[in-house]
Amino acid sequence: MRYTSGFQLKFVVIVFLLGMVFGMIKISYADDTLKQEIEGLKARIEQLEARMLKQDKEVEENKEINESLAKIKGAFEGLTIQAGATFVVQGTHNANADSLSHPKEDVFDGSYSVDLALEKSFQDTGKAFLHLEAGKGAGVEDELKVFSNVNRDASNSENRLELTEAYYEHYLKLIPLTLTFGKLDPTVYIDDNAYANDETSQFLGRCFRNSPVIEFPDNSAGIRLGFSPDEPLEFNFVAFDADSDWEDIFDGIFLAGQVNFKPKLLGGEGNYRLIGWLNDRNHIKWLEQTKDKEEGYGFGISFDQGLTNDLGLFLRYGWQNPKVYLNSTSNFSLEQSYSLGGQLKGNLWGRNDDVVALAFGQIFPSDDYKKADVARRAKLENHLECYYNYRVNEHLSLSPNLQVIWDPYGKDAANGDSTIVVGGLRGQVNF
Repeated sequence: MRYTSGFQLKFVVIVFLLGMVFGMIKISYADDTLKQEIEGLKARIEQLEARMLKQDKEVEENKEINESLAKIKGAFEGLTIQAGATFVVQGTHNANADSLSHPKEDVFDGSYSVDLALEKSFQDTGKAFLHLEAGKGAGVEDELKVFSNVNRDASNSENRLELTEAYYEHYLKLIPLTLTFGKLDPTVYIDDNAYANDETSQFLGRCFRNSPVIEFPDNSAGIRLGFSPDEPLEFNFVAFDADSDWEDIFDGIFLAGQVNFKPKLLGGEGNYRLIGWLNDRNHIKWLEQTKDKEEGYGFGISFDQGLTNDLGLFLRYGWQNPKVYLNSTSNFSLEQSYSLGGQLKGNLWGRNDDVVALAFGQIFPSDDYKKADVARRAKLENHLECYYNYRVNEHLSLSPNLQVIWDPYGKDAANGDSTIVVGGLRGQVNF
């Protein structure tokens, strides 16, 4: 019994010791497994953190990109871009310029111009406008000696890109007043006309584009005030550097005002403009040459009236001080001129986008210009122009054009006073 009890005790001890060993082995194995799981979890957490950091970085980068895109979009919002190219080919019969080697020479020339206009609107507060232009060729204009020439589109900038207009326009809210300032084109605001004011699609002759007896300065430093108190009425007032040299701009000023009455008569819209102007550059009196600080001034009208949806008529008249002339310009002066004509759309013959137009005008040299040299005949100069604007497609138009000038340069050109005939073709491409 004692032996048995001792054996049992040893057995119990051995079992206990073996249990402790196996327990320690199990605990050690469990610790290793737990450690591996913890390490794996830690690695997954680190991967997740790295991924989250990468996503945060991408979100931040996307935010910066979106902000940049928003700025770019904001810059282009309200921006319109227009571009066009005009090509003119003309041939003339009985050219009479002083530079010609043979009187009554026949000449065939061309010219082109390219226009790029950018306009940025600032909601209802105003807009900015930029107009760039390039061109080459005077066409047949330098082969003609006339009071008013035949290709208003000829710019002859020798392919150089020039800034034609650049201005800011602000709209006042309390009163219907528009303020425009910068480098401006005065013919945009004074002596405009619905049917005779665009050389790229309407008449090419200069006397039909604007009155030849208004002493418009070239595009220059200027300011314009536009006032529209009521829908049928519109007022424009402009002040410009008269010699367009941006030097001493207040020493010589061109001032002009226009009131436009816009009734709806005869089934169509109309514009009836009254114009007054003053150019205080130094003018010289024809009959008193010692008086060389005189002023030029004048008045005019420019009417256009739509009679139907297809037919419209226009009339333009102007008068200026006939006693003076600008020493730095041409060696003649004009007293008055008028032009009248009409435009008909092609609906009658199934060409809805086509236009045919005809105009006639006369230009009167001043009496004092004639008296200053008794040898001058100084007859009035007569102009006729017709064109057909054929719309080829949305971007291209072709316009055959014919002009006739009777008694060119008042029959005083040294190289002949025969009737001048100018035929040509204009191509207009709009982008």
